Amino acid sequence: MEEISKEKTIDSKYIQQHLANERTFLAWIRTCITIMGVGFLITNLHFSTLSEKIAIGDLLAKIIGLASIIVGILSLLIATFSYFKKGNDINQQSFRYSKFLVYFLTISLILIILVFGFYYLFVWGMLKS
Repeated sequence: MEEISKEKTIDSKYIQQHLANERTFLAWIRTCITIMGVGFLITNLHFSTLSEKIAIGDLLAKIIGLASIIVGILSLLIATFSYFKKGNDINQQSFRYSKFLVYFLTISLILIILVFGFYYLFVWGMLKS
């Protein structure tokens, strides 16, 4: 019986690194889904649980929801770009860690959390008084 020869590619030389890169990408996907889900949850809870309409609360809830969706989508796009760049860097043995995605996500989430803080102070503070 003839033996089938399998050509080794440059990717097969670094299998472990490529699999780790893929796991990291999947973790970023879960993070993006979570960010969007939290924004949806906050918006949904606001509009379904409050019987009083507070204009600033409605605006802040909409901002939180929209910002969460935008941050989630942009993070997914950046993570996808980063995944392919890291794959090439692994093959060329010139890996560099990605600062941009971490900075972007950190700053974006801090801004969303600050808006949520204002939402909590204004809406729930007004309801208690």
